[in-house]
Amino acid sequence: MVPLKIIRGDATSPQASGPKIIAHVCNDLGGWGKGFVLAVSRRWPEPERAYRQWHRERSGNDFGLGATQLVQVPPDTWVANMVAQRGTRTGSSGPPIRYDAVERCLTAVAEHAVRLSATVHMPRIGCGLAGGRWERVEPLIRATLCDRDVATTVYDHD
Repeated sequence: MVPLKIIRGDATSPQASGPKIIAHVCNDLGGWGKGFVLAVSRRWPEPERAYRQWHRERSGNDFGLGATQLVQVPPDTWVANMVAQRGTRTGSSGPPIRYDAVERCLTAVAEHAVRLSATVHMPRIGCGLAGGRWERVEPLIRATLCDRDVATTVYDHD
């Protein structure tokens, strides 16, 4: 088991050498345009393009809550598009985060990280626009990644 590291910085600029996976939460509507995804898109066009195509072709693939898409961006980095948000925040229907989907996505990210010998980097996933609570998300990160000896860093943006 490795400890979870929480540092100040930008999750799109991981502080590590070697293979890296940047994980973030997406919604199940195919929408990409607010929150952390804007920082991802400023840096690389591939993750947004792949996510939109994945959603467009969803009748023939695994797109949906709990699914994870790994998109390589040069040279040794992958972005994990994790579908763990039901819709977007509207009215009083509660936060769109789905903790069971977060757990399934992080389990998939852990499997990819082990296979690639990669470290994992992320913002406080699910706690922004998705409306999640860190005290519910952090234990999921520890159980799925840290307990599998996957070095994981969470970035608090300045």
